[in-house]
Amino acid sequence: MRGFTLIELMIALVLGLLVSAAVMQVYLINTRTITIQQSASEVQDSSIFAMQAIEEHVRLANLGNPISYITDATDHGGIVLTQTNLGTNNTTATKYLTLNSATGLSNIKDKPSDQLTIQYKNITPYDLYDCEGGKIEVAEQDWVVERYFVRLATGASNSATTKDLVLACTAGRVDTDGNVTEAFTGNGEVVVAAIDQFKILLGVQAAVDQLTYLPPSVYLDIDKPTEGEKPAITSVKLGMIVRSNTPLITDTDADEFTLLGTKHELKADSSRKKYYRRSYESTILLRSARIMSIVATVNNTP
Repeated sequence: MRGFTLIELMIALVLGLLVSAAVMQVYLINTRTITIQQSASEVQDSSIFAMQAIEEHVRLANLGNPISYITDATDHGGIVLTQTNLGTNNTTATKYLTLNSATGLSNIKDKPSDQLTIQYKNITPYDLYDCEGGKIEVAEQDWVVERYFVRLATGASNSATTKDLVLACTAGRVDTDGNVTEAFTGNGEVVVAAIDQFKILLGVQAAVDQLTYLPPSVYLDIDKPTEGEKPAITSVKLGMIVRSNTPLITDTDADEFTLLGTKHELKADSSRKKYYRRSYESTILLRSARIMSIVATVNNTP
């Protein structure tokens, strides 16, 4: 038997390398595709279910309050903007109320995350559950306060440029006078496991046929009219940029998003991992804060 010549061995080696390269390329493409699909599924599942849960709770805002005209001065108003909203005796720090914080954690350049604090009372014939899973019994007299905010994930480092953040909610109670009977200032339960930004806008009835959306800070700066009250808050817009938990096998990922009509750009960080990201928005009508405007007309027909 003659065996193989050197040329034949070299040809076989080259052909083998070509076949191996083709197989590896197919494997990498399939792996990249599967990773993208898995990441997109994670974001979609997290966002859809989380958004639905948040919407259900925000719709409860102002439940149990006989006053449907919500402002920053409404006693036990559904959107908690001031201590007055929580009751006459309340002394809760402003940083735990609805606000556009200058220090709110986010991974967006020059745009800190917001915070939403709502309030309601269970006047239904059924037991309810707050955002932390706490039972709200029928005819419970205390007001439920829920605070939605962005914080570091458990065990995450605060020194990194792009941080590992979560959207959390903590629930507490205040009595009729505003005394805190259960604190709502803790770390709370995770609602969205991976998030880069959380923003809110308040829907304000500026006129009978006009609804405008304002950041909480802008609404608080509105001067109260000489006669009457500030325009009422009737809805809330929520916006969030959610990311996957599984990193992408790619050199680039999206770093610019449009959220609530504003451009949002990720912080510059060459060392950050690449993730699938997507922005989500939702407009929530406050069922217990509907304003009815009646315009009277005179019939001059004889």
